[in-house]
Amino acid sequence: MEESDLPRENQSLGGMYQDYFLDYASYVIMERAVPHLNDGLKPVQRRILHSMRELEDGRYNKVANIVGNTMKYHPHGDTSIADAIVQIGQKDLIIDTQGNWGNVLTGDRAAASRYIEARLTPFALEVAFNPKTTNWTRSYDGRNKEPVTLPMKFPLLLAQGVEGIAVGLACKILPHNFCEIIEACIEALRKKPIQLFPDFATGGLADVSDYRDGLRGGKIRVRARVEIEKSKLLRITSIPFGTTTGGVMDSIVSANEKGKIKISRIEDNTAENVEILVHLPSGADAETTREALFGFTDCEVSISPNACVIHDGRPHFMPVSEILKKCAFMTKDLLLMELEILLGELNDKWHYSSLEKIFIENRIYRDIEECETWEGVIEAIDTGLKPFKKLLKREVTRDDIIRLTEIKIKRISKYDSFRADEEIRGLEGRIEETEKDIRNITRYSIAYFKSLLKKYGKGRERKTELTEFETVKRSAVVVASETLFLDVKNGFAGIGLKKEQAIEKCSTLDEIVAFSQDGEMRVTKVADKVFVGKRPVHVAILRKDAPKYYSMIYREGRDGPYYAKRFQIGGVTRDKVYQMGRGSKGSRVMYFAVHETAEESAANTVMIHLKPALRLRNVSRLFSFGEIDVKGRGAKGNIVTKLTVDRIVRASASDLGEE
Repeated sequence: MEESDLPRENQSLGGMYQDYFLDYASYVIMERAVPHLNDGLKPVQRRILHSMRELEDGRYNKVANIVGNTMKYHPHGDTSIADAIVQIGQKDLIIDTQGNWGNVLTGDRAAASRYIEARLTPFALEVAFNPKTTNWTRSYDGRNKEPVTLPMKFPLLLAQGVEGIAVGLACKILPHNFCEIIEACIEALRKKPIQLFPDFATGGLADVSDYRDGLRGGKIRVRARVEIEKSKLLRITSIPFGTTTGGVMDSIVSANEKGKIKISRIEDNTAENVEILVHLPSGADAETTREALFGFTDCEVSISPNACVIHDGRPHFMPVSEILKKCAFMTKDLLLMELEILLGELNDKWHYSSLEKIFIENRIYRDIEECETWEGVIEAIDTGLKPFKKLLKREVTRDDIIRLTEIKIKRISKYDSFRADEEIRGLEGRIEETEKDIRNITRYSIAYFKSLLKKYGKGRERKTELTEFETVKRSAVVVASETLFLDVKNGFAGIGLKKEQAIEKCSTLDEIVAFSQDGEMRVTKVADKVFVGKRPVHVAILRKDAPKYYSMIYREGRDGPYYAKRFQIGGVTRDKVYQMGRGSKGSRVMYFAVHETAEESAANTVMIHLKPALRLRNVSRLFSFGEIDVKGRGAKGNIVTKLTVDRIVRASASDLGEE
């Protein structure tokens, strides 16, 4: 027997804690954080809607009153209930709100629950409730009954979206467009392929090329809609999902303070619609600044979905298209169940109406006048009905006969046979129509979804524009607001060395490439002060989008030969030291030049001056870098000479024989 199978009083402390943790984790997953596939609701949301249905009388109820009534079912405090009501109400789908419910655009909070009111929307009343098709369970204290899940005839989970963090897993299903969900349900019932993408109340632009059907590992990028109003004015008219206007403005101000963008001021005119005005200083380019907003601020965010639902008693990671298909077919099953219940009710009504007609028109009620016992009455009526039982669709039960005895004399005396026949014919027509709908349940379900679209789809058009956009290269749009300085004597460079030699303009995102006289190269990020090597021969900002060509002649070791090389830097690891030769001690760079193009590098010719030596007639010689090929930075190069070099200079026109 395993320890987990023992009674808890006989388990070790570790075994008890393991059980307690699993119980807690299961409770959080199943009862708090993850929505159920059947109705798309977490328990608190389901209890709120059930409570509102109990209170429903067509008028608004104070949210505080709804909270109090919901506490009969949800034993976790009024704050969690009130917050959940506000979250559902702000989605403007199943709760009709009145009062200050906050603003999802600005992030303003709703008023206290005693000041705001709510009621169920007609849409919610139509799709979410039917006590005849609801599975019930007892509430936590056993005093009331509550739904296990609501009989939801719509994929509410995908329309509203949901986010929750449980123990060991998380759930994040993004909201989708109401009309597109219904159209996708119709396609699913027709067994056609479906594709569904998120739609956000905040609008904006979305790149869903890596959405992966809402599964973990996918992501979408959402951008604000930024318009160039004038050369010095940008207008933001929508913001990414999950942000607020205040948060977007704070990120813009922060980027400006860090020198990544340049703005003169920013205004927030948001009311019903988003309007943020970004004013630019003179000299700023509007198009570049707009791209920088996407690169450095919350004007662009990346969202990672993770579709997880409770299904068959446990959590499942399920793609959005699969969730929609299951919801569409569950709606079909619920509609079929409702039709079957309706058919049973119509048949019962037809049966009793026919029985009543026979009982009154054939004056069977007179057969009980001389009966002295209750059983005699039942038997007399049953005997009177026998000749007519073949006209009925089912057996006559004792309950049917008892019901006949409850007919009042006033109804018998005023019984209208013609009207009764009309009612029976009407019931027969409805029965026939219901049976037809049951036989054609798929067509009936499609018609149901079309009716939802017609009644509730107006004003719910897509707000988020689906498009594709390239990732912004931050280095290309960042404002070069800093200056790189070089301390040649001590081998330091940085933007904080204000008293040293100025090199070039840069930004805090840039990288420095530095070559030292001992033949080392290093790449490091721009900082206030950073070591770039002893006696640097070249220090500059590394422009990866415009790679340079380098020409170099160096001595390998203290007494080794001299090598020449033409190269490009290629890929590098930041802060790693690279040797331009073999790294021998005493190596020295004798000549170094930087060129924009390969042709310019090949045209480079130098004059090499050798130290005088015995029998050395020519102490000066020309060398053209065009004689060697462009290679990688790790190439050793070609030998130029083994003699001692005094100095190397760029060849003049006279050296080249030019006039």
